[in-house]
Amino acid sequence: MSEKNREGKRTARERLKAQQAVDDARSKRKKQLAVGGVVLAVIAAAVVVGVVVQNQRSKPDTPTAAPAGTIGDKNLVIPVGAADAPSVLTVYEDPRCPACGAFEREFSPTIDQLQDQGKLVVHSHIVSFIDRSLGGKGSKTAANALGCAQTAGRFRDYHDVLYRNQPDETSDAFGDKKTLLDLAKQVPGLSTPAFESCVNDGTYAGWVSAVQQDFDKSSFKSTPTLLLNGEPIYPKKGDEQISPDNLVKWVNEANQGKKLGATGSNGQSPAPSSTAAESNTPPSP
Repeated sequence: MSEKNREGKRTARERLKAQQAVDDARSKRKKQLAVGGVVLAVIAAAVVVGVVVQNQRSKPDTPTAAPAGTIGDKNLVIPVGAADAPSVLTVYEDPRCPACGAFEREFSPTIDQLQDQGKLVVHSHIVSFIDRSLGGKGSKTAANALGCAQTAGRFRDYHDVLYRNQPDETSDAFGDKKTLLDLAKQVPGLSTPAFESCVNDGTYAGWVSAVQQDFDKSSFKSTPTLLLNGEPIYPKKGDEQISPDNLVKWVNEANQGKKLGATGSNGQSPAPSSTAAESNTPPSP
């Protein structure tokens, strides 16, 4: 073989080798692009799922039954006090929440007085998330019973009785419907067959879930959460610590020059029904 032929073969092998390297590199890039595409598709799918889930979370279910006199979007809010009162206290509470119990035991007389004077209306959101963290069903069962009391026109009194008799947070005593029915006997006019059926049947269970869903989508993370005319006041309003005296002062300051609301029916809407009054059971000693 001549030197010229040998040189020609070396050149051909080198060209083949170079072409093979080019082909291998192209194949590697294709594989990398394919893998990257799959990853992007998975990420995109996860984002879509996340958006869908978030959208679903942000839309509370519409309850099939809501307590009488409830207000707001999907009737999730229980109003207590004159509807035209110049100040609004928005309250988020869980029946099993010990901080809520401590707040209610200290502030209920003051809040009731402000309601009865037509100075304040409370917009009550009864949430039930403690069942999720501690187990049990006391938050939901008590929230349903409070809805039943609202329909009977006895929400405020029953609400105060529940918080005065609140069990330890880790106890699920409110999960026992008999406990809730026994406590209802402390509220004149509440312990009726209609109320008992409402509690035992969980008439407002869907409404209770919707109220909790509404809380979940809010920016609030704990209870009690309190807003006076939209401004947070718990545990402080600005630099001032909340106290019964300060709450009265803040409400009076906010109401300056404003007409007070109409009063009556123990601050309750709807008013207690005549049927409930006729079925009054004397309170327990």
